[in-house]
Amino acid sequence: MFYEWQNGHLLLRIKVQANASKDEFCDAMGQQLKVRISAPPVDGKANQYLIKFLAKQLRVSKSQVELVSGETSREKRFKIFGLSCVPAVLKEKDNVKKRR
Repeated sequence: MFYEWQNGHLLLRIKVQANASKDEFCDAMGQQLKVRISAPPVDGKANQYLIKFLAKQLRVSKSQVELVSGETSREKRFKIFGLSCVPAVLKEKDNVKKRR
């Protein structure tokens, strides 16, 4: 599973594909969720763009999305504050993996 609860916060494991043609959540890949974003991986722009994308998709503010690890890697971990349950958009991606 690509997400877990840790001390009341949602922890996401994400594999990022920068410079994609569109922004989207893809399928779960083992213990990670693949996410495509259109921002280039230059000077931290992709990280900031990914934070903005996650905040919009999960319906939280950007300040509630924290990059925990993977600043210069494609494999990243994010902590999401202020959620009481896993958002439907993430549950849907987890269910895709289980149906196969």
